[in-house]
Amino acid sequence: MAAACRSVKGLVAVITGGASGLGLVTAERLVGQGASAVLLDLPNSGGEAQAKKLGNNCVFAPADVTSEKDVQTALALAKEKFGRVDVAVNCAGIAVAIKTYNLKKSQAHTLEDFQRVLNVNLTGTFNVIRLVAGEMGQNEPDQGGQRGVIINTASVAAFEGQVCGQGSVWDPTADQPPRESAQLLGQPSALP
Repeated sequence: MAAACRSVKGLVAVITGGASGLGLVTAERLVGQGASAVLLDLPNSGGEAQAKKLGNNCVFAPADVTSEKDVQTALALAKEKFGRVDVAVNCAGIAVAIKTYNLKKSQAHTLEDFQRVLNVNLTGTFNVIRLVAGEMGQNEPDQGGQRGVIINTASVAAFEGQVCGQGSVWDPTADQPPRESAQLLGQPSALP
């Protein structure tokens, strides 16, 4: 059975990593189609300025996805400002573009860096899922019996790696979102 597409107008979305890259493009698209958005991102991410650019239907929630308290505070802000949470989009993620072992430097990739990536990308995503599911569970079911939707994203870097060329690394904080992000959101005009 094919799932029916519905309008996002009037929905409330919490978007992790919402101050830049795929998260910001997602917020722009949702707000542009009539949804409200909470940009959940690190305090120093520039999220406040991005939320102001998106207008009254967007707020910034400074938060670390690995912190239960921070995520709970962000969800409370969403409910206070917009009344509920209907959508969660997990875009927050970090990467460390380092070889597993650098023969020239006789240096192994640090375990601390690897654990930090896992903590943000895996544990942080799960932290948001578990807490937002509780919030969505309080929503009244829609016509299809649904109370909300959680969307988890991943990077193509899982298959292609982080190194983009000879010595260059893709910068997830760059002004231009990666090409795949714009394509997934159906914005061919945003492609470089």
